[in-house]
Amino acid sequence: MLAMSTRRQNLVAPPVFALLAALLASAPLSALEAVKPYRLIHDIQIGGDGFWDYLSIDSAARRLYVAHATHAEVIDLDHDTLVGRIADTPGIHGVAVASDIKRLYTSNGRESRSSIVDATTLKTEARVATGAEPDAILYEPGQQEVYTFNGRAHSVTVFNAHSGVVLTTIALPGVPEFAVVDAAAGRVYANIEDHSSVVAIDTQRHAIVETWPAAPCKGASGLALDAIHRRLFLGCENNMMAMMDSSNGKVLAQVPIGHGVDANAFDPVTQLAFSSCGDGTLTIAHEDSPDILRVVQTLRTAAGARTMAIDLQTHRIYLAVGEPAAGSVGKVTGNFRVLVYGME
Repeated sequence: MLAMSTRRQNLVAPPVFALLAALLASAPLSALEAVKPYRLIHDIQIGGDGFWDYLSIDSAARRLYVAHATHAEVIDLDHDTLVGRIADTPGIHGVAVASDIKRLYTSNGRESRSSIVDATTLKTEARVATGAEPDAILYEPGQQEVYTFNGRAHSVTVFNAHSGVVLTTIALPGVPEFAVVDAAAGRVYANIEDHSSVVAIDTQRHAIVETWPAAPCKGASGLALDAIHRRLFLGCENNMMAMMDSSNGKVLAQVPIGHGVDANAFDPVTQLAFSSCGDGTLTIAHEDSPDILRVVQTLRTAAGARTMAIDLQTHRIYLAVGEPAAGSVGKVTGNFRVLVYGME
């Protein structure tokens, strides 16, 4: 991915969010009028050169992880300050969060390995060999397993989250991009970018059980999940966000977005879906119903701010960006920072 394209990471909403989301989804639209437009809240200065990719959030621990060249930046969400780094992760693309077992997992693209990291000390405990060039990475809490989506190998490496023992390698029909997990359904979903399709993986069988065309969506990168209504949100290179039924692969709705999308997110409380694009726009759409998607705001961010993550406690959106190096996508010559947008 150019993270978490998370190209990034999503977890199943906690019960409180699921309850609130269900109530809001059944309420008339007037009940949602209190949702204010997003605006810039903070600009967290980090600095440094190099590529960046996915952002991942542990809302409970109040931490944001940003993949950045050879390490991951760790930011305190309550104070918007840099508090640490996960070191020695060459070519890192993303960080998967396992809050229940206090572990983190990185996808180190240049060395084709995943680091197992203590979430408290930020120290690497072990490394796991993956397929070539792992990109997106996620933690599956139902089986307590980690999935790395290996771009050059066209495969998924699945390993035990505790021991790091590789359990299986799943062949994919093309180049994987972002992936999300629906633990309740026992499935992992992934975009196959070069085939414009979505695969569904059974988490107990470790096997692809569905392959769906994403048309009219082409070259999907970002992916997010509404686990309550079983809807996937795809960020497509042909300037659209598509809403797909995760039970049968039917594309139910689409809305226009900017150019160069790389990440999607979904807030189960506000029922807002987000697509962040490299052209410096963030499209915010509301899921009016499980069949209707409607753009409610197009936010101007910054050129190159293509990856993001959402904090489900505050509903803030975090986007990484830097001063671009000439002729290089995703590489910065300095002024690397994280932009924070909220409704306050």
